[in-house]
Amino acid sequence: MRISVVGTGYVGLVTGTCLAEVGHTVTCVDLDEKKVKMLKESRSPIYEPGLEPLIQLNLEHERLFFTTNLEESLKGADVAFVAVGTPEGEDGSADLSYVRAVAKSIGDKCSGNLLVIVKSTVPVGTCDVVDNIIQDTLKARGAKYRVTVGSNPEFLKEGAAVNDFLHPDRIVAGVTNEQDAELLRELYTVFVIDDPSKLFIVDRRSSELIKYGSNAMLATRISFMNELARLCEKVGADIDNVRRGMGSDARIGRKFLWAGPGYGGSCFPKDVAALVKTGDQFGVSLEILKSVTTANESQKKHAASKVVRHFHGNLKGKTIAIWGLAFKPGTDDVREAPAITIIETLLDAGATVIGHDPKGQDNFSREIGSKKGLTYVDNAYDAVKNADALVLVTEWPEYKRPNFEKIGMLMRGKIVFDLRNQWSFKNLKALGFHYECIGRPDEIMAQNLKL
Repeated sequence: MRISVVGTGYVGLVTGTCLAEVGHTVTCVDLDEKKVKMLKESRSPIYEPGLEPLIQLNLEHERLFFTTNLEESLKGADVAFVAVGTPEGEDGSADLSYVRAVAKSIGDKCSGNLLVIVKSTVPVGTCDVVDNIIQDTLKARGAKYRVTVGSNPEFLKEGAAVNDFLHPDRIVAGVTNEQDAELLRELYTVFVIDDPSKLFIVDRRSSELIKYGSNAMLATRISFMNELARLCEKVGADIDNVRRGMGSDARIGRKFLWAGPGYGGSCFPKDVAALVKTGDQFGVSLEILKSVTTANESQKKHAASKVVRHFHGNLKGKTIAIWGLAFKPGTDDVREAPAITIIETLLDAGATVIGHDPKGQDNFSREIGSKKGLTYVDNAYDAVKNADALVLVTEWPEYKRPNFEKIGMLMRGKIVFDLRNQWSFKNLKALGFHYECIGRPDEIMAQNLKL
């Protein structure tokens, strides 16, 4: 099958590369000439494990191509994916300007029958909008092509996106007719050959809402557990014990029950906001989701307040080491990362901050901008030299079992804030560290409970 993918961001690039990997001929389109040049040289503009080798392999086998010319990519194409950004607008709604622009361009440039698939995360009813734009543009051209529109949201975890695409737990698609449904079955059969029931073909609006509903549910679980963790800190319970006990109930399950400094990234924050906005537009106030966002922002501030409170609100003359800047391990994505709120809070309190992240430092520096008192280092142990405290924000593998004896000798003050509950209170206490974490026994809880 010949496929055009419009947009070489996170979703578009993974989609195009993985479809090429199973034998389709794919042309990815982007207006950014520098990015296209980089991709033609087999270099990925994003960090995603396993992606760059697949780009190189499929370029070599002439199944994957990159261009800035949309018209060229659409020649002979059976399917065109729309995979452009839908950033959060000032009012919380999804900005569809890029999606609309692509729809207009496809209507202008297509040269044959085509199924247009909206891969971008979009509010309910967007496929109708895209369909209308394309049909109006074709009519203005006097073109008689059969161009239809379907929905096919992505469910890719950053850091595991290639595996998620090649081995999906489900594929959701929304269409308006059986001919398009059959084309989608042909496109995706290779991915669900072990279990065809993994391919859900529904109506377009249900498909659009499945994506938002899924992300909103996961965000809700995270915020709920973070609020329980704060309660654990007050009553002397252990959130890890609570998590395990809850997760053993088959009705609840174990996933997304980890407490931490709050969620971030390119999906959960904007998708929750967009779904809330959609509800408001249709007269349905989604009160639970409004609280989810409030709870998440509170958790980021709560995490930062642990450090500020320990130093009695004044961090002037204190140096704080931050391990982890990306919103999660396995990615260089720093959008809405908890580290942003935490670092800005520490800087406002007068601290000097030294940050480290295996992949996210460049993006973080661009995202947060130049800040007085904030610097970065390329080695995790360099960050703790002469530091008064170490704060673990992102649970990268290299942070899981560090040499605390070495850290203790490098630091000026032996104080650790473990915001991912990765380390042992007893072990660190034995080494002379002051230890605080999220929702389980730490130095303060031990004092309160006389442990």
